[in-house]
Amino acid sequence: MTFPVDTHTHTLASTHAYSSIHDYLAEAKRKGIKLFATTDHGPAMPDAPHFWHFVNLRVLPRMYDGVGILRGIEANICDLEGKIDYFGQYHAELDIILAGFHEPVLPPTHIDDHTQAMVNTIKSGMVDIITHPGNPAYPIHVEAVVDAAVAHNVALEVNNSSFACSRKGSEANCLNIIQSAKEKGASIVVASDSHVAFSLGEFPLAMALIEQAKFPSSRILNRSPEALLAFLAARGRETVHDFKTYFDFEMPAQS
Repeated sequence: MTFPVDTHTHTLASTHAYSSIHDYLAEAKRKGIKLFATTDHGPAMPDAPHFWHFVNLRVLPRMYDGVGILRGIEANICDLEGKIDYFGQYHAELDIILAGFHEPVLPPTHIDDHTQAMVNTIKSGMVDIITHPGNPAYPIHVEAVVDAAVAHNVALEVNNSSFACSRKGSEANCLNIIQSAKEKGASIVVASDSHVAFSLGEFPLAMALIEQAKFPSSRILNRSPEALLAFLAARGRETVHDFKTYFDFEMPAQS
């Protein structure tokens, strides 16, 4: 099973990544990817782009050669209160905000601390998707995180890179998260976490776990551009209205 949407990619702007937006567009066209998010690391990471990088994402086209580009960030969870390193009026200008733990920003401590920080990030309303929540360096109380994700309509990521080249030992934690999400009604995304364009849209190891858990495809948000865009619209990301010309999805009624 493959999906035409990838929610998590990094460009040369994060200097431990190796591809440009043009590289991703070419690879997306080659593979039949209809929509991807550019989500470089938030500015608290040592080699991340400056805050202005994210402010200026507005210069990117919405569609290029049949491929849609979501303007996003993989922000860092910065403290136990769930603060992230992107803020102010510019928050509303992005289409998608991911957030996760990264050791240079918030080093691992204790399962209770990790859970508190992740749950507070979910409750903040600032973040659409939690990245690599199965990272074994940051154990969490899975049920508490999944309950918060359901209550606040935040998606949990199954990150293919966690099984391929990063965060080794994630399988058991991720399977537990997927199974809990299945039981409690949470939504997930499957993401490449590409740091080079070649891996865009490639999730075979993540999909193997999802299939093992028999997770319903109807709750995998990147199963189609329409499903992901409707989710983002429901979360108040008004900028995704720009994609209505290209994809058929529902925007919430204005109050």
